[in-house]
Amino acid sequence: MALAPGTWPRPLLRAIRISNKYLLNPVMGAFAGQKNSYAAAIRHTGRKSGRQYSTPIGADRVQDGFIIPLAYGTRVDWLQNMLATGQATMSVEGETRDVTEPEVIDAATALPMLSSKRRRTFERIGIAQFLRVKLV
Repeated sequence: MALAPGTWPRPLLRAIRISNKYLLNPVMGAFAGQKNSYAAAIRHTGRKSGRQYSTPIGADRVQDGFIIPLAYGTRVDWLQNMLATGQATMSVEGETRDVTEPEVIDAATALPMLSSKRRRTFERIGIAQFLRVKLV
């Protein structure tokens, strides 16, 4: 029996998030942000450590910046770091750009800005929150 979008058990989502953080992200980090890579890379400063980090993410270009699906919610480290500093650097398709003004938005606001294909994908998997950032 398949679970409906957005109803996956929290322990399962947590396990996926942790495995991505420690297994998939280090591998994807080598390719994220490069031309023809499915993932972008967001470079952010740790809010406690002051250390620089790079995290692979999905990002869709919109008129004045990017929309980033928050598949694991708003409590992920990279997002908390960006919200604390108000800025980050993103590499997408081989181009590196500074971004600012991070704003968590709901699906009703984000989805109309995306292509119909991306909109359908995010609706099917039940992503309810997105991050909108603006280009500097």
